[in-house]
Amino acid sequence: MAAENLKYVYRFGGGAAEGRADMKALLGGKGANLAEMANLGLPVPPGFTISTEVCTAYYANDRAYPKGLDSEVAAAMAAVEAIAGARFGDAANPLLVSVRSGARASMPGMMDTVLNLGLNDATTEGLAARSGDRRFAYDSYRRFISMYSDVVLGVEHAAFEDILGGFKEERHYELDTEITATEWQGLIVRYKALVAQETGKPFPQDAGEQLWGAIGAVFTSWNGARAVTYRKLNNIPENWGTAVNVQAMVFGNMGDSSATGVAFTRNPSTGEREIYGEFLVNAQGEDVVAGIRTPQSLTEKARIAAGSELPSLEALMPGTFAELRHNFDLLERHYRDMQDMEFTIQSGKLWMLQTRTGKRTARAALKIAVDMAEEGLISREEAVLRIDPASLDQLLHPTLYPEAKREVIATGRPASPGAASGEIVFDSDEAERLKALNRRVILVRIETSPEDIHGMHAAEGILTTRGGMTSHAAVVARGMGKPCVSGAGALRIDYAAGTLSVMGIRLARGDTITIDGSSGQVMKGAVATVKPQLSGDFATLMSWADGIRRMGVRANAETPLDARTARDFGAEGIGLCRTEHMFFDAERIVAVRQMILADKLDARRAALAKLLPMQRQDFIALFDIMAGLPVTIRLLDPPLHEFLPQADHEIEEVAEQIHANPDALRARLAELKEFNPMLGHRGVRLLISYPEIAEMQTRAIFEAAADVARRTGQAPIPEVMVPLVASRNELERVKERIVAVAGEVEKETGIAIAYSVGTMIALPRASVCAADIAQAADFFSFGTNDLTQTTFGISRDDAARFIGEYTAKGVFKNDPFITLDTEGVGELVRMAAERGRRVKPGLKTGICGEHGGDPASIAFCETVKLDYVSCSPFRVPIARLAAAQASLSKN
Repeated sequence: MAAENLKYVYRFGGGAAEGRADMKALLGGKGANLAEMANLGLPVPPGFTISTEVCTAYYANDRAYPKGLDSEVAAAMAAVEAIAGARFGDAANPLLVSVRSGARASMPGMMDTVLNLGLNDATTEGLAARSGDRRFAYDSYRRFISMYSDVVLGVEHAAFEDILGGFKEERHYELDTEITATEWQGLIVRYKALVAQETGKPFPQDAGEQLWGAIGAVFTSWNGARAVTYRKLNNIPENWGTAVNVQAMVFGNMGDSSATGVAFTRNPSTGEREIYGEFLVNAQGEDVVAGIRTPQSLTEKARIAAGSELPSLEALMPGTFAELRHNFDLLERHYRDMQDMEFTIQSGKLWMLQTRTGKRTARAALKIAVDMAEEGLISREEAVLRIDPASLDQLLHPTLYPEAKREVIATGRPASPGAASGEIVFDSDEAERLKALNRRVILVRIETSPEDIHGMHAAEGILTTRGGMTSHAAVVARGMGKPCVSGAGALRIDYAAGTLSVMGIRLARGDTITIDGSSGQVMKGAVATVKPQLSGDFATLMSWADGIRRMGVRANAETPLDARTARDFGAEGIGLCRTEHMFFDAERIVAVRQMILADKLDARRAALAKLLPMQRQDFIALFDIMAGLPVTIRLLDPPLHEFLPQADHEIEEVAEQIHANPDALRARLAELKEFNPMLGHRGVRLLISYPEIAEMQTRAIFEAAADVARRTGQAPIPEVMVPLVASRNELERVKERIVAVAGEVEKETGIAIAYSVGTMIALPRASVCAADIAQAADFFSFGTNDLTQTTFGISRDDAARFIGEYTAKGVFKNDPFITLDTEGVGELVRMAAERGRRVKPGLKTGICGEHGGDPASIAFCETVKLDYVSCSPFRVPIARLAAAQASLSKN
C-alpha cells in the first residue's frame, strides 16, 4: 500500500494547476494534459485528478481506498465549486461533473466514463431553472441515468436504447432532438423503473454516492475484459494503473449556440497539415462518436470534400472557430506533435476538454514526422524516433489493384486506409474463432463498441453502417493498422438472419466482400491487390534512419522473388540462404531422394551430380540480384528424413519414381528415424558423415560466383556457413573441404573469388567455446531460433501449446521465439561475440533467426555490437528503422 502521507489528488482550473504534462505516470495522460492546458491559460473546465497510485492501492488492498482520500476529494471538489460558482448536490445551483479514466498510455474507449454526474430529481429541476431550458435538463438527466446504470450498476445500455427506440418509433421520430422535455420526463420514469427492476434498488439520488460509485467503476474498469485485451495488444503494463479525472461539466446540448466536437491538428489518416474532425450542434460528446446523428465537418474545405450540405463550424460559428484554430496551433507547437482534442461550446463559449498525442496510421506518422522535421519543429533524429518500427507493416502489404473490376455496392467514410477482402462475420467472437482456423474475415457491425476489440483484432478489416471518421471503429482500426469503412448508411444489417442488404443485393454470413478504407468503397467479392510503392516520406525517413544506424540489415532469402523483394526494401545482402528449401522443388526432390537412399558413395555422387547444375543456377540468380553485396549461404542443415515420404502410399509412389524397391525404401527410412531429429544427425554432423554433400554445394556456390564475375565484371561476395557447429574440430573438417573445392574451381575457371567461411552459433556449447571456434571462423551468425530451443530445452514446434499460458501468467514476459530472451539466450550471444572477438578482432557477427526482425531484439543486438541483423524480406524496413533507433538510444 502507498504511504499515507502521499498526495493523491491534484487540482486544475482557473488558469492554474498542480500537475504538469511530464507527470503522466502519476496523473495519466488525460490528467497531465488537462493540467498543462490549464497552465497554458486555455479555457479548461475546473476539476481534479485522482492519481494512478490510488488505483495501485485500490487493487493491493482488496478494492479499498487509501486513508485520507475522501478528505482530499472533498477539498478538491470545494475548489471546483469555488471556480465554477455552483455547488455539488445543491438543488438550486447544482455543479455537475464528468468522471473519466486516464491511463498513462492512451486507451480510447477501453475504460469507463460517466457524464452529467450529480443529477437527480431535485438538481435536474435546479438545472432547468438555471439554464432556462427544461428540455436540455431532462435530456441530460436521461443520459446520466442510462450511462451511470450501465457503467456503475451493471444495467445493460441496450435496455435503455430499447425503451428509447420503441418510443421514437411510436412517435415517428427520427432524432432524439425531436423529443420534448415532458416526453423526456416520461421516459425517465421508465428508465428508473428499469433500474429498480434490474438492481432491486432505486436509482441513487445522493450526489456523493454517485461520485464514489463512478470513481470505483473507473478503477474497476482498468481490469475489465476490453481494457485487459487492449493492454495485451499494445504491451501496456498492468501495474501502471489508471487515474480518475473529475471535471466540471460544460454542455454542448444547451441549444443551437452550443456544440461538441473532436479534432486533430493534422489528418490522422494521411498526415496532411489540415484540421481534421467533426462536431455536432446541440449535442454531448458521446453523440459525435456514437453515429446516431451525422456529424458535421469543422472546416469548409472538409465539408466540400465530403459533399455535405450541413454547415461547417467555420461557417456556422466563425469567431469560435478562429479561437479553436488558435488553440490547435498553440497546442501542436507546445507538444511538438499532432494533437487529438475534444472541445465543447456552451452558449457560444469555447471549452477545451482534452488534448493528447493523436493516434495515426503508419502512413500519416511518416508524413507528420518528416513534415515536422522539415518545418523545424523537431529534429531528424526525433523524427526517426517518432515512428514505431512495427507500424511500418501497415505500409508493406497490398492495396487494391487500380485496374481490377470492382462491384461497388455501397460507400461509407474512409476511416482507416488500406484494403482487405474476407468472409462476412457479424459477431466478434465468430471473427476470433474463424481467425484461429486461418480464415480471413471482415467484421461487419452496425457500430462497434469497446467490447468488439478482440473481433477487430482478428478481422482483416472493419465495416460499420454508423459512425464517422472519429467513431470507435475508426479510431481503433487506425491504431491497429486495419482498413475500416464507417458510416456506410445504405447498408442494412440483420443480425438475427445473418444478412447484409443494399440496393436489392442480399449477402449472407460467409459471403466474401472487399473494403477499401482509403476510398470508403464496399465491394462484392474479392478484388485483386498490388504491392505498395514505397517512396516519398517513407524514402526520406528511411534515408535519415540509414544515415544514423550502425548495424547493417540483410534478408533471409533463398528464392529470386524473396531476394528482389529484400533489395526493394533496402536489404544490404543476404544474411541467411537456407539451401535445403531449394531441394523441395518437384524436379529436384527425386535426385535428393536418390542421394539419400544410395548405399554406395558412387551412387550418392551420381545423384548429387544431377543436383549440381540446379544449385548452381539458384546461386547465380541470387548473386545477380545481390550484385556486390554479401550472400551468406548455409550448407544443408535439416536431418535427411525430412526429404523422404512417411505414409505408405507416399512410399509406394516415391519408390516408383526413383525405380527403387518399396521395402528397401522402408528399411532406409527405419535407419534414418531419430527420436529427436532436431538434436540428431543434421547440420555439420551430416556434412562430416557425407562430405560429398558439402563438396557439391560448395562447387555450386563458386561456379555460380565465377559465372557472375565473368559476365558482369563484379564478383559476388559469398559467405559459406557451416550449421550447428559445437566444436572447432567440426568446423575445421568441413572448412578444409570448402577451401579445397574453392581452389579447384579457381583453377578450372581462372577466376579468384574472395570468400569467407563461418559458422552458425546455435548451441550453448558453441557460445561457451566461441574463443576456440573463432580461430577457424571468419564470421559468427547467431541462429537464435535453434539457440533459443537448445537453451530453454523447448521445441519451437511444440511451444505453442503452453507459451501463451506462460506469458499470460507472467512466467515469461514475452514469447522467447518472438522477442529474444536477453537474460539467457542473449547472454550466450554476448558471451560468444565477446570471446570470439577477443581472439579474432575482425570477426564479423550477425543474427539470422526470426529475432532479426523484432525491434526489441534488434535493440539488444546493438548493445552487443553485432555487425548486422538479418530478417524476412518484408521486415527489412522495420529492421532498418529499429537499428537506427537502437543507435540513437545507445547514444
